[in-house]
Amino acid sequence: MNKRILLPAAVLCASFMLNAEAATDAERISALEAQLRQQKAAMEQQQRLLESVEAELKRLKAGEDAQQGPQVGQEIPVPPMQEPFGSPAEPEPAVARATEPAGKATENFTADIYGFAMADAIYDFKRVDPDWADTLRITTIPTQGGAYGNNGDFLFSVRQSRLGIKGGYGDDITYILEGELFGVGSDEGQTTLRVRHAWATYKNFGMGQYWSGFMDIDIFPNTIDYWGPVGMVFYRNKQARYTFPMGEDEFSISLENPDTALSVGEFRDTGNCDLPNPAPDCESVDSTAEEVFQAYNDIPDLVGRYRDNGDFGHYQVAGIVRKLGYERLDNGNKDYEIGWGVNTSAGLKTWGSDVLKLQLVYGEGIGNYMNDGGLDIAPDSANILRAGAEAVPTLGISTYYDHFWNEQWSSSVGWSLIDLDTTDGQAQTEFQKGQIAQINLLHYPAKNVMLGTEFIWGQREDVSGNIGSDYRVQFSLKVNFDTGDLVRGD
Repeated sequence: MNKRILLPAAVLCASFMLNAEAATDAERISALEAQLRQQKAAMEQQQRLLESVEAELKRLKAGEDAQQGPQVGQEIPVPPMQEPFGSPAEPEPAVARATEPAGKATENFTADIYGFAMADAIYDFKRVDPDWADTLRITTIPTQGGAYGNNGDFLFSVRQSRLGIKGGYGDDITYILEGELFGVGSDEGQTTLRVRHAWATYKNFGMGQYWSGFMDIDIFPNTIDYWGPVGMVFYRNKQARYTFPMGEDEFSISLENPDTALSVGEFRDTGNCDLPNPAPDCESVDSTAEEVFQAYNDIPDLVGRYRDNGDFGHYQVAGIVRKLGYERLDNGNKDYEIGWGVNTSAGLKTWGSDVLKLQLVYGEGIGNYMNDGGLDIAPDSANILRAGAEAVPTLGISTYYDHFWNEQWSSSVGWSLIDLDTTDGQAQTEFQKGQIAQINLLHYPAKNVMLGTEFIWGQREDVSGNIGSDYRVQFSLKVNFDTGDLVRGD
């Protein structure tokens, strides 16, 4: 039982016993005096307890907890941390216990584990590269019939599932570490964990891997296919960024990791001895132009971005300047081209929660930043003796509309295009133009749950003019989770 209840009860029992045993008035007086002293002691103890509780309540209301830190074992409510980029609603606030010694001053440290489990059921009416069957990536559509077998392909996928942790120390320090199961690069075609974001900020300075400053993630449509609009600037890049706050608006400058996407075009199989200025020992090394040429990047890309936020939504203008370097491994020669680009985008609120999402981007040598089909430099001549490098001009368009029928139903419809100006030295089988169109119906039957069906059409066109198209239906189930913040000492 509670000690605060046992103490008065014990005193009361003692008084009855004393009254029963006392036979004379003097004994009764003595017993009553003893009882009075005990009652006073109990009342003083209760008063000290009340004062302690009242002082603690005042301290918490005055916000002194931030300076002194939580006491060991004390339960404290934790507010939810907001998920960036329009994530689903947060769960109810959690309760955490302090682990620091009593009286140790510390800043609040927050850690929020979040993510979602997502499963896709996909039927492809045509066939794409099997390593990319989980999504309709336009560059994987064949332009020759039967390249990957007979038409028709069904599969289940869980590669979109995601796990992350984010938080910070106070208002000045933040971090995010996030991964997903969609393998790319050397892991393409695999269901394996890979890093999406590894980003840390101190005040207005950030460094790590995050959305490129040249892109606008807020125009990504509410679709369920993994890859998304082909003509959208979409790139998570390693970088260092400084953001200048301007009230609701912002301006940022970033130095980003350079990575030239180059093609040797129709000279792919040309032997190294047949290249201009061959190395003296070229005959001793059996190589092709594809093996001899590689990217050479010694200066980071420079990106500037301005964003205006308002009741209308937002618009953004971003620019990039790049040094697109390349070198030959056989003779050590190196050279470079200059790349540049301008990306304009906007998310415009219309009715209710509806948003019109638009983007127009143009530049030379910006293919590495595009969502798909990007190429930075390619040979400018079909004559091997005169061929140099040329920054490839690229146009990207994306236009989507997200409509919310009510709180439980939504749809997204839109179209996107990427168009590369070909160079004279490119191979006829290389990618030149791609399009994608999508429409869906999504249902939210419960908090953090999404069920949806999407129809997707895509088309690829090669330098030769050959065209390949594909269309597919995808059904997805997505369940979000979020632990809420955990407050601990540093």
